[in-house]
Amino acid sequence: MAEHKEITVRAQMREGRGKNDSRRARRAGMVPVTVYGGEGDTVAALAPLSELAAILRSEAGRNSIFTIDIEGVGPSEVMFHDRQIDPVRGRLIHADFQRLVKGQKIEVTVPLHLVGEPTGVREHLGILEQLLREVEVRCDPRDIPDAIKVDVSNLGVHEVLHVSDIAMPGNVEILEEAETVIATVGIVREEEVAPAVVPEGEAPAEPEVIGKGKKEEEEGGEA
Repeated sequence: MAEHKEITVRAQMREGRGKNDSRRARRAGMVPVTVYGGEGDTVAALAPLSELAAILRSEAGRNSIFTIDIEGVGPSEVMFHDRQIDPVRGRLIHADFQRLVKGQKIEVTVPLHLVGEPTGVREHLGILEQLLREVEVRCDPRDIPDAIKVDVSNLGVHEVLHVSDIAMPGNVEILEEAETVIATVGIVREEEVAPAVVPEGEAPAEPEVIGKGKKEEEEGGEA
């Protein structure tokens, strides 16, 4: 389930909204964030990069539940809704947080982890292919799985595992189409090269002579 370790991130109201203000905040180790949803107004704030990065690195990652306490506004229980990462430095540069409302379900994306060695791999040297690596689910925030484990140990060659094969508790609803393929076991066959066919009545072509040998050149010169 999603982590809930009573984590509190203390933040401050964001005054400037320009690019230069954002750059100054990031140089100071802060990240511009937006908090919205629930019963409160949308709030722009600045939160410590180190604390947000630690949450994203945790087991639940972006599905972690935590409290953001904004100076002058107060605390709100939130989750990451969206985040922006610097493509060069791999650093968080902006985040959107969604307020959680008691009793209200939310939709989130959860990774799929395949468990076990398929029969088709173990006995027939097949290759396991995972075609779907995450699914969208709807549930209470505290019921969000860190990951959904799918047992593939009974999967034979050319057999297919679908979303409908996942066994989930009643409090978690998978939103993907039931027939969506998760994984399959295939066989890689070496392609046979067919021998060249010579038309009836024709002799095989002679190999092309690239150059004359030394002896042939000398004989040709004497002629």
